[in-house]
Amino acid sequence: MAISPYLARLRAVIGHELVHLPSVSVIVVDEQARLLLVRHAGSRDGWAVPGGAVEIGESPAEAAVREIREEIGVQISQPRLLDVLGGTDYEVTYPNGDRVAYVTAVYEAGIAEGAPAPDGEEISELDWFTPAQLPGVDLNRFTRALLRATGHLAT
Repeated sequence: MAISPYLARLRAVIGHELVHLPSVSVIVVDEQARLLLVRHAGSRDGWAVPGGAVEIGESPAEAAVREIREEIGVQISQPRLLDVLGGTDYEVTYPNGDRVAYVTAVYEAGIAEGAPAPDGEEISELDWFTPAQLPGVDLNRFTRALLRATGHLAT
C-alpha cells in the first residue's frame, strides 16, 4: 500500500505509534444493487470496501474519486456521503507494524465511466456481491463494521 510523503515524514519521527488519520471508504453499487469489494494486495484479511487516506489539501469527496480511480481505474458518479465512522473497529495494524486509527467518511457511488479492474499494486482482486451474499463473505473487520453501520449488512 502506498504511503503519502506527509505520512512517511510523520512515521520517520514517531515510528509505528498509533496515528489518527482521515480517510474515505466508497461503497460502489451497480444497477443490480450489487456492491463492489476488493482484496488488498499482499493481505489475507478478507474482502474490503475500496478507499484510502485523505491527502493534505484534498476534500474527502475528492479523495473518494481519486482513490477509486487509482485503485480500480473507473470514474465514479457524484459520491453521496452516508456516514462518518471511527472507533476501535476502524483501527488497523499493517504488516510492517504501523498502527492507524481511521476516521472514515463513507460514500456511496455508482460507476460513471470505465470497467473496474484491480490496479495490481494496492488491489489484487475485485468482485461484485449482492446484499444477500454479504453475510457469507469473508469480510475484514473494518469492512464488516462499516457495512453494518451503513445498513448494507444485517447485524
